[in-house]
Amino acid sequence: MVFNRSVSLLSRLRSHAQHRVQQQSNLSNSFRWIQTQTVSSDLDLHSQLKEMIPEQQERLKKLKSEHGKVQLGNITVDMVLGGMRGMTGLLWQTSLLDPDEGIRFRGMSIPECQKLLPAAKSGGEPLPEGLLWLLLTGKVPTKEQVNALSKELRDRASVPAGPVLCISFIDFQSVIDLERIMSLKAIDALPITAHPMTQFATGVMALQVQSEFQKAYEKGIHKSKYWEPTYEDSLSLIARVPIVASYVYRRIYKDGKVIPMNDSLDYGANFSHMLGFDSPEMQELMRLYVTIHSDHEGGNVSAHTGHLVASALSDPYLSFAAALNGLAGPLHGLANQEVLLWIKSVVKECGENITTEQLKDYVWKTLNSGKVVPGFGHGVLRKTDPRYTCQREFALKHLPDDPLFQLVSKLYEVVPPVLTQLGKVKNPWPNVDAHSGVLLNYYGLTEARYYTVLFGVSRSIGICSQLIWDRALGLPLERPKSVTMEWLENHCKKASEN
Repeated sequence: MVFNRSVSLLSRLRSHAQHRVQQQSNLSNSFRWIQTQTVSSDLDLHSQLKEMIPEQQERLKKLKSEHGKVQLGNITVDMVLGGMRGMTGLLWQTSLLDPDEGIRFRGMSIPECQKLLPAAKSGGEPLPEGLLWLLLTGKVPTKEQVNALSKELRDRASVPAGPVLCISFIDFQSVIDLERIMSLKAIDALPITAHPMTQFATGVMALQVQSEFQKAYEKGIHKSKYWEPTYEDSLSLIARVPIVASYVYRRIYKDGKVIPMNDSLDYGANFSHMLGFDSPEMQELMRLYVTIHSDHEGGNVSAHTGHLVASALSDPYLSFAAALNGLAGPLHGLANQEVLLWIKSVVKECGENITTEQLKDYVWKTLNSGKVVPGFGHGVLRKTDPRYTCQREFALKHLPDDPLFQLVSKLYEVVPPVLTQLGKVKNPWPNVDAHSGVLLNYYGLTEARYYTVLFGVSRSIGICSQLIWDRALGLPLERPKSVTMEWLENHCKKASEN
């Protein structure tokens, strides 16, 4: 009898919570519509995009009709067997990676972004919201536009938080708490020992129940309008991933004591705050970190995965969650945790006052054991990664005497000549991962296993920006041709006979 009454009560509570969630959702949608109508079009990112899209659609149409048969290069067997390196095959509007110059965001280098994008303070690091505006529009935003976008992201982040919250940290004081209890608790279903990226990707998947694209598609939205619910999902996703990511961090490392968002802080500073780091320098580092990690053209594993999955018209939540699972691989985003662990192993074995010769011996020891030196080399770049360079400049400004930074500086001198001597490395220079862990470690974020989650939060900006343009331009389902080794052998045999 008691059990039946409990089930009945639970059912009524669930029904009540679902009703309140629907009310809240309707109110949120109404508020967003009113907000879109009343905010100046100069400050409204959606309006800016809506004006741009027809022109870009015509541009794509002209490319296809006038130049569709133009060859971009020859495909070799090496390209097929070598991970498609050097094979041009993707349209990616938001950034372009030059082997010698490094990444350009809509044509702008990292130093140019640091100089031209709005910052929280004079001479400070660029605000990630400014880069988001740049990636979507190709235009440098004003401070007013960035402030408006920052507020919009905060508003989107607050509705609703349910799918990722833990039941044990809710005070049961309000109907909102009840709604959270009734919502998915996907992250808490995982053991606390699960890798942070596993928990992060799971939390993002749980957010998918809020997808506007899925709802619109099921209602029969015309394909010419796909970009609009994709835009809604993408901005909401970008807004909410810091909450999911910070929850994962606090759950694993800080006894689950959650820190709420601060409505007066920008995107990067708020993420730092929710993690538990409120120093102005750490907030500046997070702004820089998120900005430079946001996008790296479309061929890397996470970006390509997001684009590929979305080409099947999977919504941005599903697509980005898939991208995160690619980012979690040791040959991609997981490398940034490997760098700090390797550097600490150097210190443990050789001490902080290691000489250049000792360091060179340790590098050779690593290579001779069949391992790589993490943080060096890149699949495309043939020079020092400018993302490394700007982090080095940050360190020289804020932590020049830090022992680990000094060790990283020595590695910059020692490793490239060793790798060049090895003769098998096309790019012996440091990449973005070679420096980020040391900076984070200095400001107290010492948990290297978590570092890839920071990368994932950053990458949401680039991937989601491109997903919006994928749908705006009507890009098709990705479906390359695959072949067998027998096919390649026969093809090569015929080619040699001709």
